[in-house]
Amino acid sequence: MSSIAMPPRTDAVGTGSFTVHGEVARPVTLSVADLRRGWRQHEARVTFNCAKNGPQHHTFHGALLREVVSTTAPCFDPSRRKERSRFLLAVGGGDGHHAVLSWAELDADFGDSPVLLATRLDEADLDEAGCQLVVPTDHCGARYISAVTSIWIGACRAPDSPPAR
Repeated sequence: MSSIAMPPRTDAVGTGSFTVHGEVARPVTLSVADLRRGWRQHEARVTFNCAKNGPQHHTFHGALLREVVSTTAPCFDPSRRKERSRFLLAVGGGDGHHAVLSWAELDADFGDSPVLLATRLDEADLDEAGCQLVVPTDHCGARYISAVTSIWIGACRAPDSPPAR
């Protein structure tokens, strides 16, 4: 497998909802309200450089991505660090944009990045618009995905190598 392609979504998801699927034991569909009720909300004050509009300053509130996706039981042995480090997350948005993150970026044993699934942008709730992927450590906003529709989780296999057992 030389490249990772996020599988297309085939099930209907309502406005403001997204699915977590892929190599997980418990795929789930969640709404912004579910994120607000089910997980502690974290704040991220960010500045990122937008190629078209220059520096953007925003305050986001939301759940940590790693906490949300961990509840789906990704199909790896959590005690095996090298196995965890092979997993990727592909996040798709309602406008067709998508971004890829590594599990290691999020994992406390590795990058421990406080990536959010935002439920609020500045003073506005995102219930109707859908949650937003926020990568506070990024200097540009390319991996900020609005109106998240899906999060695919899966292992990356090196080209020319058999699947891990």
